Amino acid sequence: MRTAEGVQVDPTSKLAGRGAYLHDRRECWERAFKGALEHALKTTLSVNDRTRLDEFMRTLPAEAEVVGAGE
Repeated sequence: MRTAEGVQVDPTSKLAGRGAYLHDRRECWERAFKGALEHALKTTLSVNDRTRLDEFMRTLPAEAEVVGAGE
């Protein structure tokens, strides 16, 4: 979510601002960091934004860790 305070994670989808929907899997976030997220939010991620989002991304399960993956 892009807000006046910067880009942040909004798990409730209730914050006002420009949002981008990402799956709750690390793989999706890694792909989004390659440019799609900045494009969707129509902004350039600052170092602080990237750090904050990267910290959140590291809490997400990897594809192999997703329940039922590969079944």
